[in-house]
Amino acid sequence: MKISLNNVGRRFNKEWIFKNLSTEFVTGKSYAILGPNGSGKSTLLSVLTGSLTPSEGEITYQAEENIPVEDIYQHISLAAPYLELVETFTLKEIIDFHFKFKNFAAGVNAKELIAILGLEKSANKEIKYFSSGMKQRTKLALACCANTPILFLDEPTSNLDVQGVNWYLELIENFAKDRLTIIGSNQIQEYDFCTEQLQIADYK
Repeated sequence: MKISLNNVGRRFNKEWIFKNLSTEFVTGKSYAILGPNGSGKSTLLSVLTGSLTPSEGEITYQAEENIPVEDIYQHISLAAPYLELVETFTLKEIIDFHFKFKNFAAGVNAKELIAILGLEKSANKEIKYFSSGMKQRTKLALACCANTPILFLDEPTSNLDVQGVNWYLELIENFAKDRLTIIGSNQIQEYDFCTEQLQIADYK
């Protein structure tokens, strides 16, 4: 998979969040999009996932052939603080719901995913009773354990303690290989393993 950006920019009203961004993201590499809070990292991720259209420039997605932007959702997984889980679902129900739309990664099923989370005793608990850390781990596991070639993570260790950060790094080690992984971050523990870095401030 390859995502190509040609002079891409995004603005809200008259304020440019970023502009003149030309780069490529390719499978087998991991990318960190860096910058302080409010700098435009999440906006760029939203453009890359097809949720926002660029205000200028062109973005293309290629596998063996070009993928229309309206179909890119079939090829991506995303975990982000602003993506909400359905609070009235139990953990089992949210896994079943999520994997109606995605396939499991090789060697994973619903039972194994719950074991990866370490939440066997909470399998039938509604998400609304989960702590913020448990919710974040669930978002990350749903994204990482789906069989998609592109993985987007925005501020992945939000609400995670030290043990949770170590769990996240193990999850990445096990499930991000051979994928195109793009992480929006300002915390080094989230992206220390990334092979490439892009500073959003360079495109203001």
